[in-house]
This record gives sequence, C-alpha cells and structure tokens, in this order.
Amino acid sequence: MLQIPIINLSENPHPAYATIGSSGMDISAFLSESVTINPLERILIPTGLFLQIPENYEIQIRPRSGLAFKQGITCLNTPGTIDSDYRGEIKVLLINLSNEQQVINNKDRIAQMVLAKTEKYSFISVEKIDETKRGEGGFGHTGK
Repeated sequence: MLQIPIINLSENPHPAYATIGSSGMDISAFLSESVTINPLERILIPTGLFLQIPENYEIQIRPRSGLAFKQGITCLNTPGTIDSDYRGEIKVLLINLSNEQQVINNKDRIAQMVLAKTEKYSFISVEKIDETKRGEGGFGHTGK
C-alpha cells in the first residue's frame, strides 16, 4: 500500500477508508467556529491537512453523497484536483444548493478524497484524426 506523508493540524483523525471497498477517504472541516452557508453561496472550508502527494498522482476532492442528499451541499470544481507539487493546506470549495441556510461545524465530514494515478502526455500535430461511428455527435446526441 502506498503511504503518503501527512501533517494534520486539526483534532480530526487522519483520513481513513470507512470500509474495505471504499475508494475515497472522508475529510473533515477544521474550523474555530461554525460556518453558515446561504443558498447558492460558496465557501472555502479548511481541513488542517497538508499532504506530500507522490509524483504522477493527484488527490481528487469529491462530494459526500449524504451531505449532498440531506443538506444540498456539494463541492464545486468537482472533482477538484490537488497536484503532486502542491504543499499548502487542503481546502474544500463547498456550495449550498438548497433553499435554506446550512451550517458546517468543526469536525463535520465535508468531502472525500481519492488518490488517482496520472499520466503525462503531449500533443502531436496531424492533418486528420480517425473517424468513429459517433463522429462529431456531442451533447445529448444519443437521447436523454
């Protein structure tokens, strides 16, 4: 198992997998006081976590399904990418999509993070690319 160096300035335990089949680890808010998010307001929530992500990997920040379903809170820029050379605090950009104010408290689980392998690539100029059955069919071309 890959081990990632972490600094955790919060009182929260280190992120961990909830079950053997979990793909992501929940991360929690690190707040000195509760934060109220108004409808359609977005806010950056600190976690107190600093990671040394290995080269050729990224951490993806994703919404927690329960928070989205129960409170209408989700992550913007989803999945958010944390690059391997970033060394600042992990913060989560949340938005309240409900019609009511929502409160985030210290230690609330606010998102999940997934480690993903990345590949480096470059582009090569060509005159033509291969054709496919789909062709140029874009948004909604296959129906609902």
